[in-house]
Amino acid sequence: MRTLAVALTLLVMTPICGMGVILADLFGIKHRRGSFHDRMARLWASSLCKAAGVKIRLHNAELLAADEARVYVGNHVSWFDVFAMASVIPSFTFIAKSELEKIPFFGRAARAGGIVFIERANRKSAFESYQTAAKQVEWGRSVVIFPEGTRGFSYELRPFKKGPFVFAIAAGAPIVPCIIYGARDVHPKGRIWIRSGTVDIHFLEPIETKGYDYEERAVLMEKTWTRMADAFRELYGVETRHTAIAAEAGTPEIKTSFL
Repeated sequence: MRTLAVALTLLVMTPICGMGVILADLFGIKHRRGSFHDRMARLWASSLCKAAGVKIRLHNAELLAADEARVYVGNHVSWFDVFAMASVIPSFTFIAKSELEKIPFFGRAARAGGIVFIERANRKSAFESYQTAAKQVEWGRSVVIFPEGTRGFSYELRPFKKGPFVFAIAAGAPIVPCIIYGARDVHPKGRIWIRSGTVDIHFLEPIETKGYDYEERAVLMEKTWTRMADAFRELYGVETRHTAIAAEAGTPEIKTSFL
């Protein structure tokens, strides 16, 4: 039943919210903190969570109240990681893989809503995408990134890609590490059926990016990864066999001219 409810919600809310942001884009409504685009995105995501019977439980929620834009870095095991984060962050955009832009209508609506798509295998395109995302931060919108690159099958934290941390340094925005727990039970990778559950989002102590430069991107990445891995172990007993070092494949390292 939950799967059917989510499917129907997608069919109804995607055209409504999608057309709303497309029209807003056509009429020149600006992407600003708390804009119409933000409200439509939160409505779409929260509708999907409600249809799935997902209860979102926030920890250290006061970190959402900051006036400044931030870079929220989370682990990724389910699409409901995305929906849960989009339901609670006041003003945001996502950096997402370019394959999602090819989905009919959704891709057009997502771009109109401010989602930044990145071609991870194309250095020039990836660089341009990070520049676009940096402008979102200048406008006061936070950015949500899943630096593992794709969904995993377990909560064991996998290696991070370095590109998102190059972006965070360039944007000059604090990083808020987040651990998301429970979304895998709602809808794990490789499964069609959806079931209700609780998704816990823990916002960890922010990490300032000011003072870091391009050469220190790996240091910033490892600091973020370690804070998240430690929290997983302390809160949920999740041990990891990996290290923070990024895998060979995925987002290329990009030396930006705006650092």
